[in-house]
Amino acid sequence: MILTPLTGLPLVQPGDNIGRLIQNELRRLQITLESGDIFVIAQKIISKSEGRLVNLTQVTPSQEALELADRVQKDARFVELVLRESQSVLRTRPGTLIVEHKLGFVCANAGIDHSNVQGQWGNQDDWVLLLPENPDLSANLIRQELEKADNVRLGVIIIDSHGRAWRNGIVGATIGLSGVPAVVDLRGVPDLFGYQLRITQVAAADELAAGASLLMGQAAEGAPVVHVQGFPYPLREASLRELIRPKNEDLFR
Repeated sequence: MILTPLTGLPLVQPGDNIGRLIQNELRRLQITLESGDIFVIAQKIISKSEGRLVNLTQVTPSQEALELADRVQKDARFVELVLRESQSVLRTRPGTLIVEHKLGFVCANAGIDHSNVQGQWGNQDDWVLLLPENPDLSANLIRQELEKADNVRLGVIIIDSHGRAWRNGIVGATIGLSGVPAVVDLRGVPDLFGYQLRITQVAAADELAAGASLLMGQAAEGAPVVHVQGFPYPLREASLRELIRPKNEDLFR
């Protein structure tokens, strides 16, 4: 499998066409697309292009946000945004706010981020970036544009950096996708010794997200898109729902 970071994209602004920016970079790098190729895209440039920037001076915290902010020692305006983007608050402690996002997954601060965010006015420390409202739809629109331009069958994954309950550090995780299997079911497939697997289901989209995230980096690397060739599973239609464990099967809440 070959993963190629696209490092020549300009800084994305609200209203920018991500598919078109990717096409321009592919031409610069002389990359020819083939059916089965996948693009892994950092959430941040999707959110920027969709205008998900918010200035905290424009946010009025609710009483719930004020009380929660006092407990977790965070800006009440920031906490208000977290509450608006969440279905429920799962865990809190000073400096930490773990929620179930409206999209269904569990993450810190509803995925709202300060890093690599720049607004058009005021104090830059007041600007934050929310996750895309519908990452599956965002991925699908980009995929359609790229497929139409090159007449090939592609996949698109949108990723974010998530922590994990039982391990330190963050990893790339899928928050939206189109044309890529989120989970690959290997139950019934024989192993090396002929034993048929009974439980194994591979979070293929998350595995690819983690690999691409290594190339994207977390600071000033400037590689928000990774082109992937040689993905080992057939492409198919899927959605983020495949990756979200139902609450009645969640043993850790």
